[in-house]
Amino acid sequence: MTSDRRTEIVEAAYHHVVGAGLAGASLRPLAEAVGSSTGVLRFLFGSKDGLVAAVLERARADELAFLATIPPDADLAAVARTTWAWLAEPRHRNVLRLWTESYAASLQDDAGPWAGFGAATVRDWLAVLARAQPAAERTTAAGRARRTAVLAVLRGAMLDLIATGDRTRTTRAVEAVLAAL
Repeated sequence: MTSDRRTEIVEAAYHHVVGAGLAGASLRPLAEAVGSSTGVLRFLFGSKDGLVAAVLERARADELAFLATIPPDADLAAVARTTWAWLAEPRHRNVLRLWTESYAASLQDDAGPWAGFGAATVRDWLAVLARAQPAAERTTAAGRARRTAVLAVLRGAMLDLIATGDRTRTTRAVEAVLAAL
């Protein structure tokens, strides 16, 4: 029963923070938002940090589920286009804001619930992009640089899109870079 309740709370907390964000969130408002009490949250997660870590794992699971939908035979440009199409969808804007907030927090807090979040997502994405490269290119310095550049373009365009909402301009920019591949 405890694991079912824990899963239910993580799911509710995830949907809450996708809309409200994590910055400045405290345990009592989180408990109210998920229909629980601070005592139950402390019992199930140990602390707010434990709940935040569980929510970040839930967000990462969504990211990995999306990555699993990319056809294994897609090339680097196709993977980037598929990824950009998902990132640019207006319905994903709040998830992207949560991701950005979590990524930035992971750069500032080596020990908290965000510890390692940024590095883990970079590894996840670079692994997907590597699989989209020919085997002979994958292990070369040029291959690593190429997929790192694609990741940088996607992340930069995503940040720009979140900040401005200009989907047309950012999509054109991504397409211009991908055309050069």
